[in-house]
Amino acid sequence: MFNYKYLTESHLKGFDNYKYRAVDTSPLSKYVMHPTWNITVKFLPRSVAPNLLTFLGFVCVVAVAAATWCYDHDWYASGGRPGHRYDGRYEIPNYVYTISSVLIFLAYNLDGIDGKQARRIGVSGPLGEMFDHGLDSNIVFLIPFCLFSIFGRDEFSVPIFRGYLIVASVVLNFYITHCEKYNTGVLYLPWGYDVAMWAAVLLFLVAGVNGPVCYKVHVFGDVTFAQLLEVAIHATGLFTTLPVSIYNVLLSYKDRSGKCYTLMEAVRPLWSITSMIAVMTYWGVMSPNNIMENHARVFLLLFGTQFSNIASRLIVAEMSDQRCELFNRLLVPSLAAVAISMYQPQLEVYALHTLLIASLLAHVHYGVCVVRQMCDHFNVSCFTVQQKNRGKSNN
Repeated sequence: MFNYKYLTESHLKGFDNYKYRAVDTSPLSKYVMHPTWNITVKFLPRSVAPNLLTFLGFVCVVAVAAATWCYDHDWYASGGRPGHRYDGRYEIPNYVYTISSVLIFLAYNLDGIDGKQARRIGVSGPLGEMFDHGLDSNIVFLIPFCLFSIFGRDEFSVPIFRGYLIVASVVLNFYITHCEKYNTGVLYLPWGYDVAMWAAVLLFLVAGVNGPVCYKVHVFGDVTFAQLLEVAIHATGLFTTLPVSIYNVLLSYKDRSGKCYTLMEAVRPLWSITSMIAVMTYWGVMSPNNIMENHARVFLLLFGTQFSNIASRLIVAEMSDQRCELFNRLLVPSLAAVAISMYQPQLEVYALHTLLIASLLAHVHYGVCVVRQMCDHFNVSCFTVQQKNRGKSNN
């Protein structure tokens, strides 16, 4: 079942020649987080595999997503449910927000020390980076997916379609960074990542202490806290991530330090993500049953799953120095689901849920098969450390 060969011999040869190159100039990361992680990692047993730390961090975020989904299936828990007057009570207990804050904090720190543990015990390699960034492509979507439960759907929040645009903006920041690496060969870590993780931790923590009612305020005039946060998220991508990435790519052409692709090859990663977003946006806007509004979590989980699959395939391509896919394979069933919805509206909800299940299974299958194939190629185990690496000295 999980023996399918997604990676070609060219992919594997590319991984053999791969060297990790990254630039992190974030003051928060450089002066606060990295020194903290350098100390923290020394307390970990050498027998703990870095990929296990990465996976545990991912599980923490999944646990938050599962908890908020169970308590707040349709994002009405903190206000805005049709036909219900707000009576001062909320459907999510405050302790759930507090626990969510702790879990996201753990996920953030586990993601920060996994690489340091790998270098500490001498097991750094392409598998660890691919595993880390592949799971990050899921986490980058799940964080806003969970945060919506704080704000609900009342007049102090934003409409679901704008919430969808927020998710799209967040994941595109992640994707643009990897498009940049596809062209330059260097991963320029955006400043917004550390700020975003700390913001998520604090948003949940404050909601846990004071309840989500503390965010039901106008910051100035008629501008609510949620609207201000919305503007900040979009501005981060448009005025920091995007222009910096374009500048770094152009600089790599000027000094001949990058791949120096032709224009069509340089923008090749954009076709798969653009087509997916176009199809999902069309479906959400034109839906006969208004599925974006009535099945918001399912719709956004589908969007996030398909994004993660596209991003993971781009990560594999950039690391193995291969051409990325022009279109993602999940585009075909997505188009079929949209067609069914338009011509057979009574089947739309079934098409939505069926496509979500199929996309989740396809994405998990891809991830597991790629990891197993890389483990076989490099003769390593994903979640255990070989005995010879446990006694290595610190570097």
